[in-house]
Amino acid sequence: DKCKYQGQLTDQKRFMSKENYASKSRRLQRQIKDLEWSVSEIEQEIERLIQSDATLAHQHELLCSIDGVGKKVAVKIIVETNAFKDFKNARQFCSHAGVAPFRYDSGTSVRSKSKVSQRADKSIKALLHLAVLSVATRKKDGELREYYTRKVAEGKNKMSVLNAVRAKLVWRMFAVIKLNKVYEKNYHFALA
Repeated sequence: DKCKYQGQLTDQKRFMSKENYASKSRRLQRQIKDLEWSVSEIEQEIERLIQSDATLAHQHELLCSIDGVGKKVAVKIIVETNAFKDFKNARQFCSHAGVAPFRYDSGTSVRSKSKVSQRADKSIKALLHLAVLSVATRKKDGELREYYTRKVAEGKNKMSVLNAVRAKLVWRMFAVIKLNKVYEKNYHFALA
């Protein structure tokens, strides 16, 4: 809603008289400030709820240790997974979020490219997309950035590569929760 009011504020300036625009501008600016205040209050309440539960606070801390996962992404993932109780593994959540490709084939003759499900939760997918954009395309270094640039250089479709990076991010989130450890960028497997 905030963007809608900001758009009205700038778009209608050209078409209204100065007096009408001034009164409408004051009203829209009040609405924008009210919305900003409401969002701030809700975010503080979410933060209080997370900090009041030790498990949620710990999961939030673990998730935020991953590059690209901020407070909002961590909260959304914790809520959607019911504190990682509703999904057994990352693959299930990838399907739910619409980042797991599925192959369509029928018999021996009908085959199509792998596609993601259209029944996915688009709000999660959009949030993951924004997280991945910050890590894969805007950040100067990092393994996800290297992966993205390497795959694009190989000729892969950029959106397919971004989808793969989204899936990698989900797998990392489930891994830190399962292992109960903060994310280590330079993790080396210990051989037994």
